[in-house]
Amino acid sequence: MKIGLEKIDTHERVTVKVLLDSRATGMFIDKKFAERHGFKLERLEKPLIVTNMDSSNNSGGRITHKIECNVYYRGHQKRMKFDVCSLGRMEVILGMPWLVAHNPEIDWEKGEVKITRCPPWCGKNNRSKEAGERQERVTRKETRTVEGKKQEQWKERKQLVGQQVRRKIGEEKRRWRSITKK
Repeated sequence: MKIGLEKIDTHERVTVKVLLDSRATGMFIDKKFAERHGFKLERLEKPLIVTNMDSSNNSGGRITHKIECNVYYRGHQKRMKFDVCSLGRMEVILGMPWLVAHNPEIDWEKGEVKITRCPPWCGKNNRSKEAGERQERVTRKETRTVEGKKQEQWKERKQLVGQQVRRKIGEEKRRWRSITKK
């Protein structure tokens, strides 16, 4: 699946092939890709530990930066934040935040992704200009509330995953120390 990423500051667009991953708890962009295409990297207050799909630590180390950009797919648009890390051969991973935001219909046999269940804030919903502006004012308030709650939930989920990872690493260190002492 290919999407468009638009830089917030220059409005330049880049088309990129992405991986949809329902197990990914966030949105990820490869560090080399982001740097090569000139995305503005923002430093995180606290670095995040990255765990790969096989539960190993990411070879690129912790996530220290994020980017914010507009994501475009077949006329649908949403501003989203991506954690910047080493993704190997992949350039972008769209995880649960994107999947929840657009609730796409996925035909795995045909390899098709359709977005037919648009939320009210989606730029694809075409209405008359006046009705659209009125609805936009209402949904902007609703979206801020919903988005705020979703962001809080994702932040809590990330923190929980981070705690679980740190606990597991601590257990492994203690086990390793006990083995090496013998």
